[in-house]
Amino acid sequence: MAGSNLMNKVWGFLGIEPEEDDEEEVENYDSEPEEEEEEEERKLFGRKNKVVNMPQTNQIKMVISQPTTFEQSEEICQYLKERKSCIVNLEYVNKDVARRIVDFISGGVYALNGHIQKISNSIFLIAPANYDIANEMGREEVKNKLSVSWLK
Repeated sequence: MAGSNLMNKVWGFLGIEPEEDDEEEVENYDSEPEEEEEEEERKLFGRKNKVVNMPQTNQIKMVISQPTTFEQSEEICQYLKERKSCIVNLEYVNKDVARRIVDFISGGVYALNGHIQKISNSIFLIAPANYDIANEMGREEVKNKLSVSWLK
């Protein structure tokens, strides 16, 4: 005890309070990692880290397709699966084949939660789910202006 008394005087002379119990030492030791964790959280979530990653926008592609056979409708649905929008021109296709193409593409659009919009008598816009098609013309105006006998 005499040695510890001498050490207490030296600590007192230096202005440092001597530790009295081992329990306090354990408590101080345990509190240091918490302080380090709090400091790390401040670095991550605080104002010190001001750099924010900006998402890169991918270039959007539009495909214009003019199928001549029913077999080409599968290729159009593949574009839809690849999240590419497609304009389908059916002007130079037989009525029966055009109807089958539109039916097949409509099924693909439905299965992939896409959108299909009639542009003119035989031109359609097909878009994947991440597109939103805004139509300025009312539904009745479209019916009156664009009549396709084989789509009725």
